Amino acid sequence: MDNLFTNLPANTSLEHIEPLLESTTVRIERIVSHGQSTPVDEWYDQEENEWVVLLQGKAQLQFDDETELIEMIPGDFIHIPAHRRHRVESTLVDQPTIWLAFFYPVKKTT
Repeated sequence: MDNLFTNLPANTSLEHIEPLLESTTVRIERIVSHGQSTPVDEWYDQEENEWVVLLQGKAQLQFDDETELIEMIPGDFIHIPAHRRHRVESTLVDQPTIWLAFFYPVKKTT
C-alpha cells in the first residue's frame, strides 16, 4: 500500500510525474507541481483523453478555445478530451499541488 500524500519529491524546481498504474486501456499518474506552469504560448495537445482531479493545492487551467481561466481547488476534477488544447497557467509556489490524472484512449468508432 502507498499514500498519494507521502514521499513527495524533494526537488521542487521540476514538476514530477509518477506513473501509478499502466495497462492497455488506462494510465494513472500522480503529478506534483510546485509553482510550475506550461511555458507561455505552449499548449498540450494529447492523443488520449484525460480525467484529472486536484487533490491538494490550487491551479489555474487555460483552454485554447476559452478566454476565462479555470480555477481548481482540492476536490475539483475535469475531463479533457483528446486534442483539446490546454495549458497549466499556474500552481502554488509555497506548497505542493498534487494531481491525480487518468489517461485513456479515444473510443474507436467502426
